[in-house]
Formats: sequence, structure tokens, C-alpha cells
Amino acid sequence: MTPHDTAVLRVAGRPVGRYVTRPELPDRLAPRPYLHPVTTLAGTAVTELSPADHIHHLGVGVAVPDVEGSNFWGGRTYVRDQGPAELDNHGAQRHTAFQLRDPDGFVEELRWVASGVELLRERRTVAATELTRSAWALDFTFSLTNVTSGPLSIGSPATNGRPGAAYGGFFWRARKEASAPEVFTVDREGEEEIHGTVAPWVALTGSGWTLIFAGATERTRRDPWFVRAAEYPGVGSSLAADERLPIPPGETAVRRIVTVVADGRISRLEAASLVRKAVSP
Repeated sequence: MTPHDTAVLRVAGRPVGRYVTRPELPDRLAPRPYLHPVTTLAGTAVTELSPADHIHHLGVGVAVPDVEGSNFWGGRTYVRDQGPAELDNHGAQRHTAFQLRDPDGFVEELRWVASGVELLRERRTVAATELTRSAWALDFTFSLTNVTSGPLSIGSPATNGRPGAAYGGFFWRARKEASAPEVFTVDREGEEEIHGTVAPWVALTGSGWTLIFAGATERTRRDPWFVRAAEYPGVGSSLAADERLPIPPGETAVRRIVTVVADGRISRLEAASLVRKAVSP
């Protein structure tokens, strides 16, 4: 892999994330740029790449199972009244260029292509910021513009008939350990209580690490959280929870998620404080 294929994120001089722009992956995994490994400041890895339980989970990135029928998530496609099916409908996110590239972040342009046709043009802005001696923040913004001449929409297995499966959008596949991580928000605890709900932030706590995900714009905060802990650890922000998200020709959908990456087990009070510090107005 050449240096042009990766970018290393650093916080206070320490590497905390490796961004792969042109991964060599089979079409079935919906090839796309991703961050992996992502680590705490002490060096603990908090992402997984192509784990055995879901080989199409690729660290941290943007993945969408249904863009006008094309699968940019990877794996099987949920078909209404049929269930999961192996379809030859996978798209790819293709890195075009870095508009900006610094040690603490970058601005990237990508093309979302399926069956030889570009559906979406994405501008992705990623920045890493030190919060404390044991915590840093990953600020991740993506803007999806419909570059076709007609309307298109983003869907999920939930909008296609599978209740509770509204995944698609920003997604973080976390580190799997012997026991499931704890999940909590401002006023709730547990995967069942939090999955599919709207909350200003969601925390995932493992053995010696904590991830706190926060919607950083008013529009992003309206998207429900997709949460998994028991089966595998992962958190996403749902673009299409109850209904498809339309993007008319030339229009753009923008979302911004800030994730606090901390060493140790963070309390609810500490989590709220770190989110306030990480999410600027």
C-alpha cells in the first residue's frame, strides 16, 4: 500500500487512527474508505475490521444498505416480504482526492458509484482533537449530494420491512471482548432501552475504554441511534429509521457526529462533560 492510500491521524503527536482510502476488498463488502485501527491515547484499539461475525463491518466510516436499491453497506440485502438475500447490487465509495490533509485531520472528496453510475458525491471532513490527557474527539462530518438527474432516496432494512434494523449512515464497529460492553445515555441504560431512540449522546464502555457518540448538529440529533452490544459492539446514527430519506437532484444531506474516545470507564457525569467540551456550537 502506498502512502497515498492512507492518512494517519495524530493527537498531541500520537497516532490515534489510520485512514485507508483505497482498500482492496471484494465487491460484496461494498468497498469504501475506513478508519482502522482507532485507538485511545494510551494505545488501546477500539475498532475492528472485517470481524468473523460481520466481515463487511469496516472500522469507522459511512455505510448505507440502500441508496436507490444499491447496497453500500456490504453483505446481504434485506428484500421486503422475502428477507435477507444475496444480490449483485453492491456499490463502492471511491476516494477522489484530499482537499486538505493535516496530521490532525483531512477533507476528502468521494464518489458513490454503483453499476458504473455515480449516484452521490461526498465531501467528508474528519478532525482529531485532544480533550484531556486521557480523552480525544473524532469529529466526522459527511455531506452527500445527489449528482444524478432524478430523485433518489436512502433506505434501510427497517424501511424495507425489517423492524428494528434501521442501520445506515455513520457507523462505528467497536472492539469485541469477552463480555458485552455497557451502554448508557443521559437517562437510560442498556441496548434494549436505547436502540432506536433519540438521545444527545450514547456511551459504549468496555474493559478499559469508553466511546461517547454525539450528534453535533440539530439535524443529526434528530436521527435515532442504532445500538448493538450483546451480539457485537457497534453504534451508528440512522439516516432512514422510519421512512426513506429523499435527496432531490443537486440537493445535499449533511450529518456530523463527534465521538469521544477515552481511556478507562467513564461515568454518566463525565460523559456529559466531555461531550460539552467536544461539541462546539
